[in-house]
Amino acid sequence: MPELEPLLIKALARDKQLLENTEIPVITVSGTFREDVKQWFGLPHNDLLPDIVFSRAHYSMALGAVLTAWCDKMSPQKAWIFDPTNYVTNDQWKKIQLTEFIGKTLARNPFLKLVKDFIDQFGRNKLPILASITPPLLYVVKDIKKPILSFHIASGNILAEQGKKVIQVITDPHVREDYLNHADSSQMYFCVFDERTKTEFLEKATVKGIAANPDRVIVTGPPVDPRVIEAQKHKKVWSKGPLRLCITTGGLGTNKDEIEQLLNQLLPELRRRDSAYQLLIYTGTQLDIYEMVKEMAKRERVRISPLEEEKADFRVIYHPQIVDANELLIAHGFPWAHGFLSKPSGDMAYDAAASGSFLLTLKEWGVWEHNIREVFEQKDISRPVVPNNIVKQLQALSSPHRDQPSWIEQAMEKAAHLEPLFLHGNEKIIATVKKIGR
Repeated sequence: MPELEPLLIKALARDKQLLENTEIPVITVSGTFREDVKQWFGLPHNDLLPDIVFSRAHYSMALGAVLTAWCDKMSPQKAWIFDPTNYVTNDQWKKIQLTEFIGKTLARNPFLKLVKDFIDQFGRNKLPILASITPPLLYVVKDIKKPILSFHIASGNILAEQGKKVIQVITDPHVREDYLNHADSSQMYFCVFDERTKTEFLEKATVKGIAANPDRVIVTGPPVDPRVIEAQKHKKVWSKGPLRLCITTGGLGTNKDEIEQLLNQLLPELRRRDSAYQLLIYTGTQLDIYEMVKEMAKRERVRISPLEEEKADFRVIYHPQIVDANELLIAHGFPWAHGFLSKPSGDMAYDAAASGSFLLTLKEWGVWEHNIREVFEQKDISRPVVPNNIVKQLQALSSPHRDQPSWIEQAMEKAAHLEPLFLHGNEKIIATVKKIGR
C-alpha cells in the first residue's frame, strides 16, 4: 500500500474493496477530490480545502457513467469511480502540483499554448504524474479480474500493461496516438464517439502496422451525465424575455482572457432597464477567475445574487472542490441556460447541446476541440463567439429574419431533437462493459 496519511489509508482500503466488489469498476484521471472521498466514507474532512484539478471532463464523464449504471439510486455494487490522483504519496505531491501549475499557465497564455501543441504530439504517455498515479492504481486493481472501464488513456494504458481487460472510452472525435499503444491486445476494447472516429482509429492503427480488431472498437456516442439530458425535457425554447447565458471556463481555467473580454461588454448591459440578458458564470475551482469576476461586477456596480435566485441578472458558481463545483453546474446551469459560451470541450459542448441549449464557442484548445466545434456547427447548434463584439452578435442571433425564427430559437429546437447517438452514450458504454463481462 502506498505511504499515505492515516485517513487516506483508510479511504484507499475502502475504495479498493468497493472496486473489487462492484460490477463495473470505473477509473479516471481528473485531479484530486480527497476530501469528498473521505466524506463518502464517513471520515473527517475539510469541505473547503482546494482540490488540484486537471479536467472537469474526465471527472464528469466518468461520474455520468456511474450514475447511469446506478439508475437513479446510489448503488456501489453496480459501479464505483476511482481516481488514483487522490492517493499520490506526499513525496510525489510536488509532481501533481507542478502538472496543475504548468496546465494553468498554458491555459492562460496563448503563446505558451504553442508549446503545449508541440508537447501534445508525444501524447499523454509522457505525463509527469504517471509515475505518481501508477502505485495506487495498481494497488486497487491487482485482484480485479472483471473488465475495467477507463475514461483516461493514461489509466487505460497502465491497466493494459498489467494484462487487465480494459474498456477504454475515447471521449472525443479525435484519436491520439497513445490510444493505439495496446490496440492489438485481445484484452483491450474501445468505445468511440462515432463511425468517423472508428474509421480514424482503424486507419491510424493500420498505418502504424497495428492489427486492431474492428469488433473491439464500438461506436457508443459521447458520454453525458443523465441529469443533463433530463434538464432538456423541462426547458422551453427561448422566444422573448431575458436571454439566459452561461459562460464557463475549463478545468484549468482556460479562456480567462476571453471571459474577461465578454464580461467587459455584457456587465454594462445588465444595468439597463429591462436588460436583455441574465448571466451565470461558471468559474469552477478557479479562485483567480472567481476573484476577477467579483472585481469586475463591483466595478460595474452589478450585484452578484445567490444561486437560488434564478431570475436574477447575475450569478457566479465557484467552489474550491471539483465535486461540488460540478454539482452546482448540474443543478443551476444546464436546466436554466438558453445558451452556453464555452470552449468546445468534450464535456461542455456535449452537455450544452444535450441540455437543449445553443452554444457559442470560445477559442478551442487542441485539434480534438476543433473537431468537436465542427460537429456542432454542422448541426447548426453552435457558432464561434465574436469576443470583441458579443452584444451585437447576440442581437443578430436573437433577431428573426423575415418569416424565419431567430438563429437562437432554431438552434435550441435542433438541440432539443438531437439524434440518440448524442444522448445515450453512457447507456451504450455501460451495456458494452456488461456484454464484455459476460
